[in-house]
Amino acid sequence: MKNKPFGEAPLLRLVICLMAGIVVGDSVGTVSWLWPVLVVMVVGTLLLWRYAVLQSGAIAVCFILLGWLLVQRQETKLRASWPEEEVVYEAVVLTDPVEKPKTMAVDILLTKTGQKLKCYFYKERRREGVRRKGERSRDLRIGDGLRIQSRIMPNNEWRKGTFDYRRYLEVHGFTGQTFVSSWKWQKAQISLRNLSRLDRTRLYFLKLRSQLLQRLGGQESEAYAVVAAMTLGDKSALTQELRDIYAITGASHILALSGLHLSIIFMLLTLLFGGKKFFTFPLSHLFTLTSIWAFVFIVGMPVSVVRSATMLTVYALLSLVHRDKMSVNTLAFTALLVLIVSPLSLFDIGFQMSYLSVFAILLIVPLSERLFPVGFLMTHRVIKWLWGMLAVSCAAQIGVAPLVAYYFGRLPVYFLLTNFIVIPAAIFILWLSPVVFLFPSLAYLLLYIVAALNTLLATIASIPGASIDGLYPTKLQATMTYVVIVACYLLAFWCSQRKRNYI
Repeated sequence: MKNKPFGEAPLLRLVICLMAGIVVGDSVGTVSWLWPVLVVMVVGTLLLWRYAVLQSGAIAVCFILLGWLLVQRQETKLRASWPEEEVVYEAVVLTDPVEKPKTMAVDILLTKTGQKLKCYFYKERRREGVRRKGERSRDLRIGDGLRIQSRIMPNNEWRKGTFDYRRYLEVHGFTGQTFVSSWKWQKAQISLRNLSRLDRTRLYFLKLRSQLLQRLGGQESEAYAVVAAMTLGDKSALTQELRDIYAITGASHILALSGLHLSIIFMLLTLLFGGKKFFTFPLSHLFTLTSIWAFVFIVGMPVSVVRSATMLTVYALLSLVHRDKMSVNTLAFTALLVLIVSPLSLFDIGFQMSYLSVFAILLIVPLSERLFPVGFLMTHRVIKWLWGMLAVSCAAQIGVAPLVAYYFGRLPVYFLLTNFIVIPAAIFILWLSPVVFLFPSLAYLLLYIVAALNTLLATIASIPGASIDGLYPTKLQATMTYVVIVACYLLAFWCSQRKRNYI
């Protein structure tokens, strides 16, 4: 950040064009002429090398067309056609069962085609001499093979407020759903040969996550639910009451794995493998990054964690050549990679909140440090830490506030107080967790600490006016709010530049 707020982020413009293409492609639908037009535009862009302005415009059009083409391909792949009648197929279980009023829900992967389905097993009827209802499907575990006979249906079009269930399923790679009667499925030994190497690798790490979760103990407690979500990304045990407490207090971000969690893990690994010497020792980088990406696979590769791991990878590689490591350009680079691989991630709430929060932090925090005299923060470390916590918390909240209001209709009031509690707690919990996984007998200590954290947050949530509820702005209102935020930032940036030039 020197003379222009985005002058050192050329990739940001490309990301914006790619996003625009994805939105256009999702709105317009499938067209057949995209490939030839894109090829013509690429050739035209190369021929305009003498005309910088025209070439820049042509590059922007190319990325818009690319986004359109990518989202068209992914939507075509996900919106599969299924037969009207029941079929027999083999599948492997991807998640532990979650109990619903009438069914047990699991995610399954078809071994023949590699397609993901939402599967709902009807509970067994209560009859004399028959095991308790739902017991068979409740006993399913990740990696179990199944032979099922049922009708597979397209993704449900169900909506509630701003939540689009079909969109949610498509973003997470589901191509359909099925409801299975209790007598039309059975466990079976199945072959995984037809699955891709990536799918087999994911399945292996999901099994490993399930084994690690068993080491925590206390599976029925709220403390276990929080530890499972914070450490391994398993939120299936979280109750709605507990989710509400964390949402009201502004602590929901520690339940969803993100850059905060990966940064804490990265910091721990850095300290273990050389401290400051880490940044000049390639083998330490290799081991740490391998560990980080193994963790990404274990937690199921959510978009926010993939983004964070990509940024940390770039950070580690750039540190070897002493280059600027964390910047808007680096963030834009990770967004390009994620959207090229999975363009529908743009519509994922996690993707939007993850990138907007980090984007706001990268822009606002350096600007906030200009409020202090040059060198002041470097000589007052305690003030620097406190101000850093305050600035990061406010910046992240500013970045996601319109989205939180749009999707959840709520804004937390005491988020600053909460962050001064939950971030140190998250560091302690994440650093203690590997010890607990190695020595499960210490799990009670970890669960006791998290139980105390839950009690403290419940107390904060009970304070009058802890959150502003019932907001639910429209898309236009949320968009205009971001326009106002950007305008205020540009004004503050311009004022700080004038003050610096004057001095």
